[in-house]
Amino acid sequence: MQYQTVLKKMKTELNNQVQYYLDVENDFLVLNQLLDKEIEISFEGYQCLCCGKEKKIFRQGFCYDCFYKSAAVGDWIMKPELSTAHKDIEDRDLAYEKSVQLKPHIVYLALSSNVKVGVTRKTQVPTRWIDQGASKAIEIVEVPNRYLAGITEVALKEYVADKTSWQKMLKNDISSADLIEEREKLKKYIPEEVQPYFLANNNKITEVNYPVLQYPTKIKTLNLEKSHVYSGKLKGVKGQYLLFEDNTVFNIRNNEGYKVIITVN
Repeated sequence: MQYQTVLKKMKTELNNQVQYYLDVENDFLVLNQLLDKEIEISFEGYQCLCCGKEKKIFRQGFCYDCFYKSAAVGDWIMKPELSTAHKDIEDRDLAYEKSVQLKPHIVYLALSSNVKVGVTRKTQVPTRWIDQGASKAIEIVEVPNRYLAGITEVALKEYVADKTSWQKMLKNDISSADLIEEREKLKKYIPEEVQPYFLANNNKITEVNYPVLQYPTKIKTLNLEKSHVYSGKLKGVKGQYLLFEDNTVFNIRNNEGYKVIITVN
């Protein structure tokens, strides 16, 4: 079977094992059903996810112009502490920024390689954890806007990592840690204005299991712009990565906006 598509982040569903869906031509490929099958990915060009033009992708699926104009990729996305909608201050589009920033946000601890702190909109739980390849996660603070979540993350990352070692995550090289214990250690470092939002009674740890038959031992990253065509046996999906038998890994998220033909044998 052959499918032509513009790559977008895989959709996920948390069950006993994460279900992965890749958007292709008005349909979805259920990637869990493709494990142990030979898959060919052929690079065909670009299509900006914002303007739809066939322009080279700059970042996050956007062409250069859209990346620096669209409200959907403002600096506050990667740095929540830069959010200003709660002050009625516009970055690129105040209506859009209010629609995202002035919603409940969660500050969490996740275990994907080591313990890390992160921020996400409440509606993105547990999607955000799955996208990061976390094996466990716990909510520690729920606040009414993105700014408060951002300043909490900034304060806590002095004491705990805020990034995942993606290589360790993909190899399933994960340290053991008690997330409840880690949360209690960090409580005193939460900014004073956020202390009332601390989830003191939340002991719910979400565990995430991924559809992986074989983890890579040495990681080779697939660069479609260089190789144009790749074929390999799919052995797993974790985070937003496809894992292949020959230790090749392919980050779907990093290749958003790439036009490809996917052939399943």
